[in-house]
Amino acid sequence: MSLLIKNCIVGKDKCDVAIEGNRIAEIGKNIKGNFDEVIQADGLTALPAFIDMHTHLREPGFEYKEDIASGSLSAVAGGFSTVCCMPNTKPVTDNRYIVKYIVDRAKEVDLAKVYPIGAITVGLKGETMAEMGSMKEAGAIAMSDDGQPVTTAQMMRLALEYAKDYDLLLCSHCEEKSLINEGVVNEGENATKAGLKGIPSCAEDIMIAREIILAEMLDTKVHICHVSTASGVQLIREAKARGVKVSCETCPHYIAGTDELILDYNTNSKVNPPLRTEKDRQAILAGIADGTIDVIATDHAPHHYEDKNVDFSMASNGISGLESAFALSYTYLVDSKVITLDKLVELMSKKPAKLLGLESGSLQAGGLADITLVDLDKKYKIDAKSFKSKGKNTPFDGFEVKGKVCVTVVEGKVKYKS
Repeated sequence: MSLLIKNCIVGKDKCDVAIEGNRIAEIGKNIKGNFDEVIQADGLTALPAFIDMHTHLREPGFEYKEDIASGSLSAVAGGFSTVCCMPNTKPVTDNRYIVKYIVDRAKEVDLAKVYPIGAITVGLKGETMAEMGSMKEAGAIAMSDDGQPVTTAQMMRLALEYAKDYDLLLCSHCEEKSLINEGVVNEGENATKAGLKGIPSCAEDIMIAREIILAEMLDTKVHICHVSTASGVQLIREAKARGVKVSCETCPHYIAGTDELILDYNTNSKVNPPLRTEKDRQAILAGIADGTIDVIATDHAPHHYEDKNVDFSMASNGISGLESAFALSYTYLVDSKVITLDKLVELMSKKPAKLLGLESGSLQAGGLADITLVDLDKKYKIDAKSFKSKGKNTPFDGFEVKGKVCVTVVEGKVKYKS
């Protein structure tokens, strides 16, 4: 199978990209030859396809919210060639058999590449360590108890030591449960205005500090999920300056949104960690700009309409994020002059590939042909009803954004075309 992408923009130059099989054969001007498929990409920019380190595909067990087929279609529609799915499924992805099921099912679907993230502890209960080595052999790419923190420092220490032996990345959901106290939004002025119970930002910060201290003591790596607080960014910045092997991600909803969005009681703004203040959002932007934050991940958390169409305090946490991630990030970071497009590519493609040990994440001759074509000048309004995901739950429905994903190529095959 061969593919030619004609007249796309690579860097600052208008080029053709020739693909043979799953590899980029050549990048240059006026490439000639016979190709099985030709894409006319006038005005479109070619980027390394995005890699999401933090996705919830819900299968097995919660297919009414999302499944591997719908989630993978959502991924390629968002420009992602690769997604890493979290283990809070039913049953929990805490053994090699469920890992293998996800791997095999994703191959059947044949859209995005799907890498399971296995659970750190059995059943996400924080009591018994799951068989990390066995899950890695079956295809797990990292470990996390996402959705729940690893409750005790002793269990997290053991997990970090064990993961180090297998060269596995542990991704930590940082939440001190004893401080939540039935909170549902960020503790502060807007929670008071809305009459909703608040979650203090220190509930996240305390656990970030714990993971940093453990990683520093053990001289091992740890990855902090969905950073949302100013203090959390500063803790990670200072740890990196000391040489601690800590990496972290934030999400488009912490880049583009604040807890102002809760004031109309739209349950699609309910997420964990909660949307924070403008001060926190500015700290996230600063952390992205100075390299403290390594990755933009979606934390794509699709829900059925009925999971959200309830009282705010009872609504499920989560935002459906795969299909709006690039546009929100481009609009609030690149178009707003916070960072360059090259830096955004690093955050959404190159750095996640490096952290996970994946070959993809770059655009060069000889490399994997994972490519996203985007129209950087296209302005449009996010339309949740048009999402390929089963989950339409986004507080950004109707937001005007810039930067449209037009084509996604996964290992040389066109998997999405708008």
